[in-house]
Amino acid sequence: MAALKTLHRNVPYLKQQLYALLGNTSSSVKIVCLMVFIGYFISYYEPAVLFLTVTPGYVFPPGFRIWTIFTHCFVEFHFWEVCVDVVTLGLCGKLIEPLWGKMEMLTFFTLINTSVAFFGVFFYLAIYMSTFNTDVLFEVHIHGLSGYIAAVSVAVKQMMPDHVVVRTPLGKMTNRNVPLCVSLLSIILYLVGLLEGAYPTMYTTGVVIGWLYLRFYQRHSNGTRGDMADNFTFARKYDVGAPTAITISLPGTDTHDAERRRQIALKALSERLSQQADSGSSWPSLDDDSRPKTEVQGGDQSTPVSNPVEPLTVAVEIDPSTPKPSIA
Repeated sequence: MAALKTLHRNVPYLKQQLYALLGNTSSSVKIVCLMVFIGYFISYYEPAVLFLTVTPGYVFPPGFRIWTIFTHCFVEFHFWEVCVDVVTLGLCGKLIEPLWGKMEMLTFFTLINTSVAFFGVFFYLAIYMSTFNTDVLFEVHIHGLSGYIAAVSVAVKQMMPDHVVVRTPLGKMTNRNVPLCVSLLSIILYLVGLLEGAYPTMYTTGVVIGWLYLRFYQRHSNGTRGDMADNFTFARKYDVGAPTAITISLPGTDTHDAERRRQIALKALSERLSQQADSGSSWPSLDDDSRPKTEVQGGDQSTPVSNPVEPLTVAVEIDPSTPKPSIA
């Protein structure tokens, strides 16, 4: 009773905030929010849950409830999930829809939710084939907009990658960190038993599918597809197999262009080194200065002054019988 009184007392405030959130959004966003509210109240009726949510064992024949792939996203079991869904849809209507357009927004919504359900079914089927546990086929219910919220976080990362979300003593968290951080948080909460197993599966699948679509397949007004910007890469690649240095290859760069620039840089470096070598050859060599210099003039040979020679005594005997040379 106290909770109901508190809720009744805050109804005007909630109505005001809801109108501010959804007031300027398109009719498609408002319809989706309304269907999420209806799905929440329907979730109290168990046959409706089995009829609208994706149960992996009932999607394939003989059950063949293929329509649940399109209806599961409107069913939520908790009111806080409804609030998160409505806030996310409102932000999409104000931030993403004006840039993409109504049709692209609906295409993104449909693609993400159907892909999350489709791959989720095969994920639990693979778990069953490994463990033969039938609970993963008939007790797991894929529902809600968790996968779509994950894909929206990727879209926000694409638009505003450096926007600071939270500042902590350890550092700041920007939009580029949100998808991976929330995926890891959902896995941790599942391992400690605070979150159902379907949520990490849906969220991680939504991150991957959303990134693949925005990276490679989304069509833009100028006729191009995808977004090959460096700040929207899923991971950078480092080639350590190069023999001389580490080569960093980024998506969207041309390998031939990088090789051409490397050759130009090596050629310029070689020319610079050769010029330095030529200019250095004009200077006198230290070896040449240290050698003794010798002058030869008219057959006379001068001894170097810098190297003193010890006197040498030579004894000469003169034969008196030898005639003296005549002087002309």
